[in-house]
Amino acid sequence: MGPLGSDRLALSVVPRRSARATETARRGSRARVSPTISRIVPICRNPLLDISAVVDQALLDKYKLKLGDQILAEEQHQALYPELEKDYKVEYIAGGATQNTIRVAQWMLGVPKATTYFGSVGKDHHADLLREVAAKDGVDARYHVDESTPTGTCAACIMGGERSLVANLAAANNYKIEHLKANWPAVEAARVIYSAGFFITVSPDSMMEVAKHAADKNQYYCLNISAPFLCEVPPFKKTIGDLLPYVDFLFGNENEARAFAKSEGWETEDIEEIAMRVSKFPKENGSRGRVVVFTQGKDPTVVATDGTIKTYPVTLVPADKLVDTNGAGDAFVGGFLSQLVTGKDLDECVRAGNYAGGVIVQSSGTQLPNACEFA
Repeated sequence: MGPLGSDRLALSVVPRRSARATETARRGSRARVSPTISRIVPICRNPLLDISAVVDQALLDKYKLKLGDQILAEEQHQALYPELEKDYKVEYIAGGATQNTIRVAQWMLGVPKATTYFGSVGKDHHADLLREVAAKDGVDARYHVDESTPTGTCAACIMGGERSLVANLAAANNYKIEHLKANWPAVEAARVIYSAGFFITVSPDSMMEVAKHAADKNQYYCLNISAPFLCEVPPFKKTIGDLLPYVDFLFGNENEARAFAKSEGWETEDIEEIAMRVSKFPKENGSRGRVVVFTQGKDPTVVATDGTIKTYPVTLVPADKLVDTNGAGDAFVGGFLSQLVTGKDLDECVRAGNYAGGVIVQSSGTQLPNACEFA
């Protein structure tokens, strides 16, 4: 997600194995997880085919787009997609915030089908492409098929290393809770359940169903704020409020954190103070506290839990290696979850998140290297 559904995150350089030999021995080898016992299940998300292109200011102005924004397509944006494909050099990438996150987590875990993904697609070539990529990445993708609606797409308009995302949910907007219930054994088998806030616009009842289940069964339920507008639009804000008591890990970037604070009427923009306040909200599962993770670009990542704040400095990717921030926030969460599901501490979770974000920004789109060298 930002992380987080959004991509202004802690960008990091890939760590060198030789410099960490002693520490690696202490922490253990690269994460390995039983796909049937300790799996990550992102519940009910929006699988999209990203149409990604480097654009110019004229296109952004034409469609009133701002770099750093993530918005849902309106009528005025419908012509954007064919215009990108006609006039710009595009790449097609399996996308959607949570699908990006789960692909990264799967890549770092390294065990086939250690992750399961739910979402809705159409019955078309774009859906076939998504299945192909998911299978290649080792993800157990379980798509609900809406035969009457095309697979969702997302225009990723990139300029100067930043991007503006315009999502046309289409079939992704038609997920049915019946599909979730038909696949309930996968939910019961999960150790970590993850939802991005974007799905609030699609099936909040599905999110609430699994959030309550996680609290009851002592599974980790993780939520990504995903975008400022979800804190600003009253119905969406209410759903976040309804979900929050069940949230063990809340992710966001600095813009989303400030939007949340503003929606609560707090007269502060201090990220550490906001994180601390949110971490202390009432919680259904009282066996553990809530962890709030806010990234803020090149500035330190903020983690609040158990009445304490810890910040993690960022090592920037050199400018000559920075290609595209699209998907970097999603990658941060994927890296973080890959360690959470294997029982690692918060330091390791954040380190893994920064590693994954640093890898992603060095390629166009959310394209992953064949090998994961995190150790």
